[in-house]
Amino acid sequence: MNTSIVLTVIADDQPGIIQAVSTVLTNHGGNWTQSSMSTLAGQFAGILLVSMPEEKARACIAELRGLEAQGLGITVKRSSETDSTGKASAWTLKLVGNDRPGIVHEITTLLAAHKISVHDLETKVEGASMGGGALFKANVQLVVPGAVDIDALEVELEDLANDLMVDITFGHQ
Repeated sequence: MNTSIVLTVIADDQPGIIQAVSTVLTNHGGNWTQSSMSTLAGQFAGILLVSMPEEKARACIAELRGLEAQGLGITVKRSSETDSTGKASAWTLKLVGNDRPGIVHEITTLLAAHKISVHDLETKVEGASMGGGALFKANVQLVVPGAVDIDALEVELEDLANDLMVDITFGHQ
């Protein structure tokens, strides 16, 4: 029987990080099934999902934690893979506006109040072509419970967009 393991890896960016992790996983029969990795401010950061034989998981986790001696910060969590979303559906939220502190906090506070899960969040700040300021962009994949009143949520998102002075696009996937 297989088990699922979620790993996070953070380290000073250097060649060989992914190779070191994948070597350990391969040596224990692990199958790299999903990941997201990036370099930010000179730091490598990654999260990945691995499926592996249950009987090899403990030894694999121990060896992964041994990579800390090479400067890799590793967090390992076994996944129960239970689906608690019920009649949830997938939605997308896109946001664009002048950058300022608190945008992510304001949006996620509203989403959490409606018990909406953030499935994937990508953000970036780039120079605005006109006006010379910084432009904040976010692309958010959401899991919205069936009990959420979508019309009321859209009104709240529009009100928040006005308060934050950003453009928000919210739609069903």
